[in-house]
Amino acid sequence: MTDAATRNDALTVDGLRTYLHCPRRYELAYVHDLEGSDDDTVVDRIALLRATICDALRHGETDPDALESVAHDRLATRWADYDEPFHSVAQRRHERRVLEATLAAYVERVGVDHAAGVERLDAETARGELIGPELPLSSTVSMSDPAVEIDATVDYVYGDGSSLVGVRFVPTLAPLGWLRYRSDWEGDVAERFIDHFDDESNVFEPGPVGALFETAVVLDGLRNLRDRLGLGERTCRYVQIPLADRSGVTVNWVQETVETTLEIADLTEVYVDHHTFGMTHDHRNTTVDDRLAAVVADLRSGPFDPTERWDQIATHACPDCEYTVCCQEYVAEEVRFDG
Repeated sequence: MTDAATRNDALTVDGLRTYLHCPRRYELAYVHDLEGSDDDTVVDRIALLRATICDALRHGETDPDALESVAHDRLATRWADYDEPFHSVAQRRHERRVLEATLAAYVERVGVDHAAGVERLDAETARGELIGPELPLSSTVSMSDPAVEIDATVDYVYGDGSSLVGVRFVPTLAPLGWLRYRSDWEGDVAERFIDHFDDESNVFEPGPVGALFETAVVLDGLRNLRDRLGLGERTCRYVQIPLADRSGVTVNWVQETVETTLEIADLTEVYVDHHTFGMTHDHRNTTVDDRLAAVVADLRSGPFDPTERWDQIATHACPDCEYTVCCQEYVAEEVRFDG
């Protein structure tokens, strides 16, 4: 057991998601601090749009034309200093149009309603507490000893009726898998979640399971924020908005125009156990919460041995893993001699 694995530092939802894919990948990435090969281009573009939208929301506009105008002005300012190495001026011009189309789609789809929701909450609290980007939230998971804090972020928080809603911008909704097409916890979602942890099952769903864990952490973090800001007995919800999903992009190369659409994912309903909700009137799920505590306990204890689920990990996690060159199990599998 390593010191890094047992120290009382906060975990992150990204770390939990990595651990669900493969314990060895978690060890290499988070214990030994080895760097992977993430697509920095996508990360940078998401950061650019994330900061632009948060700037626009902070401006306080709730008229759609005014909100979009402010967002475009903020993008233009940030774009002037954006130094991604495009292969041509034409590509740079096209990528800016894609970002502008994404902003327009955001404003049309949800931006105006969300801006108005921020304004409503702003009457009760400081806007600096509501708009990020990357507002920190945390949830404490109580185990035997010690309790462990898990960190997450949202990009802004707005009021929607009797709910407090946290919004996080993501590249795509692809990691949600089948959660994108489900509307409640009972039935298929609950069964697949439980089967993922069943030693007798071949179900391996780290993406959706990680999203449910993330939802649990964010909702608890929002409840903590709600209580700290004195925002009453609001329920809390969690929404993800993809900003780099090119599947909805339409390009007219003749007129040099770009349009796109956004698919919004509200993860609250697919997470909430309605039996628990009926007893607590909070958006909670005891099955997910209990399993989250168990996974955190396993993670803290080490030793990050993936052997028990190696067949599923090798099939589903290894093909896109940037740490295979460092992974003793993967290397041993690759050089194994049959016979």
